[in-house]
Amino acid sequence: MKILALLYPGFTLIDFVGPAQCFGLVPGVTIETVARRAGPVKVDFGTSIVADKSFADIEGAPDVFIVPGGPSGAFNVLKDDETLDFVARVGERAGWIASVCNGSLILGAAGLLRGYRAGCYWYSRNYLSEFGAIPVDDRVVIDRNRATGGGMTAGVDFGISMVGTWFGDEVGRLVELTMEYAPKPPYGCGRPELAPPETLAAANAILVNEMPNDVVVEAARRRLAKAS
Repeated sequence: MKILALLYPGFTLIDFVGPAQCFGLVPGVTIETVARRAGPVKVDFGTSIVADKSFADIEGAPDVFIVPGGPSGAFNVLKDDETLDFVARVGERAGWIASVCNGSLILGAAGLLRGYRAGCYWYSRNYLSEFGAIPVDDRVVIDRNRATGGGMTAGVDFGISMVGTWFGDEVGRLVELTMEYAPKPPYGCGRPELAPPETLAAANAILVNEMPNDVVVEAARRRLAKAS
């Protein structure tokens, strides 16, 4: 199985590394990274990860094409037609189209989720409807050959779930045990409905600037006009 992962400036590292760690434990799976230009790509907290190939280097069809999310980095991609056009081209020929966190907004803007159920980060989940997708409040959402995960840490749930889907439940169980995946959150407020009001308010105050609605609306308008 050949997996291709999109990298872009400001993506969230765990959105890629979480599922990639799961996939990489299965023999025969290869993971390749791509960005506009090959070489180092800065993640949202400043360090870099290397993109193996550039957009121009990609030929053929990957078995899986996966797009990580990010805060302002993902929303910058919504303004970037070159990257969105690349996502559309690769997605149209990939066996599976996948994302974690608000990477699904990028898939949506590329026209790949219209009429599909999809997951996303909690704050930006409802934005999916601007691209004709059906927002779903689940950690892992599979609709035909589209597989989307919730925010950040859901990437591990997503990765293990997809291993089970592709290779069978016993392989999925083996990966879960090998990773010692037994989460026990110290505060138990990792979803908005579980968070104290003051914590939720503080998060909303940060995210409203990182993930603005007007960027999504403009991307939906622009991409629809481009497709017409």
